[in-house]
Amino acid sequence: MSRTILLFDIERFSDRDDIEQNYLRRMLYDIADRTLTAAGIGEDRRIRADRGDAVMELIDANASVTALLRALLTETPVQLHGVNRMASSSAQIRLRAVLATGYVAIDERDGWVGSDLNHACRLLDGDVLRAALRERTGDLALCVSEDVHRGIVRHGHPGIVPEEFRPVTVAGKNGPMKAWLHGTVPGAGTAAAAYGGAAAGTAEAAHGGVAAGTAEAAHGGVASATGEAAHGGVAGGSPEGADGGPSGGPASGAEGAAVFHFHGGAPSFGGSLVGGDLHGVSGGFVAGDVVLGSTGDGRPEGPRDPRPSDGPSDGSARR
Repeated sequence: MSRTILLFDIERFSDRDDIEQNYLRRMLYDIADRTLTAAGIGEDRRIRADRGDAVMELIDANASVTALLRALLTETPVQLHGVNRMASSSAQIRLRAVLATGYVAIDERDGWVGSDLNHACRLLDGDVLRAALRERTGDLALCVSEDVHRGIVRHGHPGIVPEEFRPVTVAGKNGPMKAWLHGTVPGAGTAAAAYGGAAAGTAEAAHGGVAAGTAEAAHGGVASATGEAAHGGVAGGSPEGADGGPSGGPASGAEGAAVFHFHGGAPSFGGSLVGGDLHGVSGGFVAGDVVLGSTGDGRPEGPRDPRPSDGPSDGSARR
């Protein structure tokens, strides 16, 4: 007969002693009952099978799957939080859950048989759901079958947000199985950030990114320590100018000062201090108080008139 299939499994059940396992089983039953009651599903509309650290529920096909999924997303986490806040650290309960639909036959020995049930059980035991719960701070990891996603989730019923479900592939004995995981897919946070992301260590930051350590900053990026600034970028420390420009050391008397190289364009500085040698400024406009070079004791000279003059400068920069 056609049924809705609900499965719960306790994480790390076998790691607990007998007293803790007995307590966790009672809590599992209580959480399952409260979730089903919140969905409007009474005991007369479901059949339960005990699997030690798990429970399996076969639910009347006429019961609302939408209401059950909504209860799993709202009521179940509340019940888990209420139990765990009163329990010791060794008696915390965290659950994996699967919601599916399909055909399940019950034989003369009250055994349950059906490929849809097997499929749901393999989703429950799959590495994806186990890793998802392990990586989360919450106490529930929920997976739904393709049929539940297609018939319920994607329609965006109240309390069910389709964008919160991610497609996953779970390895099975008969090949990969498609399903939908609620929340972040395990390992998704390790992807590199591009276009404005930050790269630490040896990395490349593109299109305005920031690279720390040994790095390259492209298209206006900023590189700190040993780095290269390309296309008008600024490099601090001992860099090499982009486009084959010369490398320059600190000016005499200003050890450790930054060196700036400009190739083309029209750089403009308002009220800024330029320390060290200034190379290749052609056709640029410099506004504000600008100090070029340094005095003999390493201190910057006083402000100079930025307007062009017919006479030569003091020798710290040539036009």
